Amino acid sequence: MKVYGITNCNTVKKALDWLKAHNVAYEFHDFKKLGVSNEKLQEWDAKAGYEKFINKQGLTWKQLDPQVKENVKTSADALKLLQEKTSMIKRPVIEDGGFLFFGFDEGVYESKLIK
Repeated sequence: MKVYGITNCNTVKKALDWLKAHNVAYEFHDFKKLGVSNEKLQEWDAKAGYEKFINKQGLTWKQLDPQVKENVKTSADALKLLQEKTSMIKRPVIEDGGFLFFGFDEGVYESKLIK
């Protein structure tokens, strides 16, 4: 299982604490240090749609120039912006085999990640 996120994000911290408490093994990918490839973003977009993982509630989106926000009309536009500003990706991203989830939800984690 791979977890993508940012170490100083409270939601990521909560998710990692939950995984540790339930002895779920994972590999962590830090967006700030390692970035995210366009191929990975395209893969997530194909599986879930970029609307599912672009975080429009966060500070990074809210601080964007209104013209930049206005120009996000296609998945290509969104993915380019997400690759430049990884803080706008809803966190954490959990990949486990065919399972892909954005955010933290104990119920979902419980049903999908504990084997």
